[in-house]
Amino acid sequence: MHAAFPCLTREIHDVMRRGARAGDIPEVMEAAGGTIIASGMALLLKLGFGYVMRDSLLDKGRSEEAMRFFQDNFVITDPNAPGGERYYQGKFLIRTRKAGDNMNVYLSFCPKPEELFVDTPFGCCLNPMAVVSTKILDEERAQHLENSPDRVDLVIRFKDNAAILGLIGQPEVDIVGLLLDNVVQLTGNVGHLFKLGAIAAETEAALGLS
Repeated sequence: MHAAFPCLTREIHDVMRRGARAGDIPEVMEAAGGTIIASGMALLLKLGFGYVMRDSLLDKGRSEEAMRFFQDNFVITDPNAPGGERYYQGKFLIRTRKAGDNMNVYLSFCPKPEELFVDTPFGCCLNPMAVVSTKILDEERAQHLENSPDRVDLVIRFKDNAAILGLIGQPEVDIVGLLLDNVVQLTGNVGHLFKLGAIAAETEAALGLS
C-alpha cells in the first residue's frame, strides 16, 4: 500500500491542476467552506480525467481519437463478460479526516455503460460525459458509502481541507513529505489505486505532458 502512495498522490495532483486550467476554480475554493471545496474538486477531477475525450462529439477525427483513448484505458478483456469485454468501473470516495470539514467527493468511471455511446451524423461516438462521474455527498451519505465496500473500491482521506487546497496550489508535490506528515491515507483495493494512476498518466501522455 505504501509503495502505491507516490503514484496516486502525484497523479491526483496532476489531474486536478490540469482541470484547474479551465478557470479560477482554486481561488474560489480557497474562499469557501467544505461543500464548495468538494464542488471544486469534483469539477477538477471530472475536467482532468475527461480532458482527452472532451471533444469526441465535434467531428470524426476527434471522435476516433477519444475512442482509442477509451479503448486503451477503460475496456477490459474478460472472457466471462458478455462479448468478452467489460468496462472499467472503479469507484473512489475522497474525504478529509477532520470532523466538520464536510468535504466528500464520489468519483466513478463508466457508472452507466448503456450511456457510453451516442449516434451522430458521422457514426457511433463516445459520450465523454458518461465516462467520468463525480458527485458531492454529505457526511452521512459519505460515511454510509465508506462502510459499504461493495460500493466503493478505494477511500482517499486527506488530513483536512487546507491540505487539499495546498496540494492544488503547489507546482510540485513533495511526495515524501506527504507520507511522513500523514497528509493522505488510503483504504481499499490497491489494484484500483494503480489503475487510477495509470489512467491519469495515460492522459498526460496523450496530451504530450509526460
